[in-house]
Amino acid sequence: MQTFPSFSSDRPGVLSLPLETRYADQGIVSRTLLSTPDLRVVLFGFAAGQELTEHTSTQQALIQVLSGSCEVTLGGVARALGSGDLVWMPPGLLHAVKATERFSMLLTLARPGGAMPPPLPPAAGRIPLTA
Repeated sequence: MQTFPSFSSDRPGVLSLPLETRYADQGIVSRTLLSTPDLRVVLFGFAAGQELTEHTSTQQALIQVLSGSCEVTLGGVARALGSGDLVWMPPGLLHAVKATERFSMLLTLARPGGAMPPPLPPAAGRIPLTA
């Protein structure tokens, strides 16, 4: 069965991450939500005890823990994480992820040196992130 990303890079879209997350009884389920030449967004559902063993990536990476809890090891240092935590990883960092209970995460991979999109124009009701 071939799976296509949920979003197209040329059209806006909205989806519910809790509704889209899938789990296997004894495994890890991943689904690519968006894939462009410079960016990939992948939704993961981990069964308790499942892990991605230590590895590195050539990409810049963000992990957003959506639900449950896990242990993330970054450069040999383990950290307990839970829903709402965010992890930044530069390219080449040795890392691992282990589910301490059933959990879900959103992984965003960005190619180093990729062009940044232009900032959004000011909009009524939007609070700027920097002063």
